[in-house]
Amino acid sequence: MSSAGESTNLQRVLEAGFFSFSAEIGPPMNGSADHVRGKARKLRGFVDAANITDNQTAIVRMSSIAAGYIAQSEGVEAVVQMTCRDRNRIAIQSDLLGAYALGLRNVLALSGDHQSFGNHPGSKNVYDIDSIQLVKGLNDMIEKGVFMGGQKMKEPVSFFLGASANPFADPEELQLIRLEKKIRAGARFVQTQGIYDIDKFKAWMEKARMRGLHEKAFFLAGIVVNRSAKSIEMTALVPGMDIPERLIQRMRDAENKEDEGVSIALELIGELRGIEGVAGVHVMAIGWESVIPAIAERAGFLPRPSFDRQT
Repeated sequence: MSSAGESTNLQRVLEAGFFSFSAEIGPPMNGSADHVRGKARKLRGFVDAANITDNQTAIVRMSSIAAGYIAQSEGVEAVVQMTCRDRNRIAIQSDLLGAYALGLRNVLALSGDHQSFGNHPGSKNVYDIDSIQLVKGLNDMIEKGVFMGGQKMKEPVSFFLGASANPFADPEELQLIRLEKKIRAGARFVQTQGIYDIDKFKAWMEKARMRGLHEKAFFLAGIVVNRSAKSIEMTALVPGMDIPERLIQRMRDAENKEDEGVSIALELIGELRGIEGVAGVHVMAIGWESVIPAIAERAGFLPRPSFDRQT
């Protein structure tokens, strides 16, 4: 499942058979490099990599590439998100050549949240290509050294390429077909939407295993860490999320909401580690990066594997 050329830390962790532990950094709604540095410093040494979101929920934020470069300068390997919503294929390729020049080597290809959810609902989306075509085009740049238009590149690029999956979106069969197409197109790892219903996820993973997808890509199960009852209630409203009412009620009844949110996350991580085909967890502590070290320690993920940085 390795890609040609240079290996990233996240890739090496997964290919060596370690259970990966990654997190997320949301760039600020301003140009503050110190804001990103502060978040990255909280994660350094505790994660194998950190996703840098790309105008998450269609709200204008600092470029994922710029924020990723800052995070890596602080010792946290970045996974740059790249959405189809805001760019045509020319801009996507141009931006990722820039990312490559800056030393960013992990890319997560996404469709992107619809602009109606964000702070520019009247903006025009692009969707020149969809996420499957994006994966295919980027993989051709990696494996064949050609641009999406077919022109030969003077120098090939090497990215560890990922895609997303929502185990709870309907119709399920269509979602599995799309995921299989992404993996066939070249996705080496898959990050899932946040998981709360373990039984449903187990059933979904069984169907993914029946297709042999776990043997072709590394599955990183998403975990959202909620710090309040309102947080989990709002998460439940996100399309495609499936949260058992008992977990929502646990947060409502808890005397210390933050502690309860961490406890729920740790319980879910414990169960996910026992599911065949799950190669790691991706923790989304939205705006609460300071809790990641405690989760890493309490879940038994420390110390993280360390590799020689040479290719």
